[in-house]
Amino acid sequence: MLSLRLLAPALFALAMFGAAVPASADSFSDAQRTDIEAIVRNYLIAHPEVLEEAMAELSKRQAAAETQKHEASIAQNSEAIFNSPRQVVLGNKDGDVTFVEFFDYNCGYCKRAMDDMLTIMKGDPKLKVVLKEFPVLSQGSVEAAQVAVAVRMQDPTGKKYLDFHQKLLGGRGAADKARALQAAKEAGLDTAKIEKDIGSPEVRATIEENFKLAEAMGMNGTPSYVIGKQIVIGAVGVEGLKEKIGLARCGKATC
Repeated sequence: MLSLRLLAPALFALAMFGAAVPASADSFSDAQRTDIEAIVRNYLIAHPEVLEEAMAELSKRQAAAETQKHEASIAQNSEAIFNSPRQVVLGNKDGDVTFVEFFDYNCGYCKRAMDDMLTIMKGDPKLKVVLKEFPVLSQGSVEAAQVAVAVRMQDPTGKKYLDFHQKLLGGRGAADKARALQAAKEAGLDTAKIEKDIGSPEVRATIEENFKLAEAMGMNGTPSYVIGKQIVIGAVGVEGLKEKIGLARCGKATC
C-alpha cells in the first residue's frame, strides 16, 4: 500500500492545480496514476484540513523567502538607505534604530502615516527618522518633491523641513509646486532660493536615488518603510510600526 507521505507532492499538485503525479512517479503505469489521482482526490474531499496545512506551509515558505529577499536588498543598499547625504534626518541622529519612510505628498495614506511617525518619534527618544521623497502619484507630486528637496538643501537641520512637511502633507487639496512653495514660505524659508534650486542637479539626483532604492526593494506605493532589516509596505498604523521597531531593536515586538 502506498504511503500518503510519499504521495504528498502529488497530493499538493493535484489540490493546487489539478496536475498529474510529478516526474518522481514516472515508474507508475497510466492506470496506476489514474488510481492514485482518484485516491488523492477522494482523500482531499474527506480531509480538507490536509489542503489547509499544505497552503499554510506554502505561505510560510513564501514569507521566509520574501524576508530573505528583503534582508538581502537592504544589505546591498544599506548606506544609501540609512546614511545618504540626500535625505532628511529627524529625531535622534545617533539613534539605535533607523526608521526610513518613503512618501508622496499626494498620498492620502501618507497623511495618516505622518501622524503615526510624529507620535512614535515623540515617544521614542532613541529613534532616528529618515524621510525620502518618492513622488509616484502625479506630476504635482514630482513638483512638491522637488520643492521639498530644495527645502532640505536650505535647512540641513531638518527643523524647518519638518514644519514645511507638516504644512504641505497635512493641508487640503492636491500638492503641487504652488502649494509647496506656499508651505515653504509659511515655514520661514527663502522661496526665491528654492525656485532657483529646484532645477539643480542635487534635486534631480535625490529623487533619482530614492526611486532606485524603492525599485531595488520592490516598493511601488506609499507609504513604504525600511525599519532595521524589514521592509514594510502601507500605512500599518502606530502599533504595527512600533512592533517593527521593537523587532529591530531587541528582536521582540515590545522591548
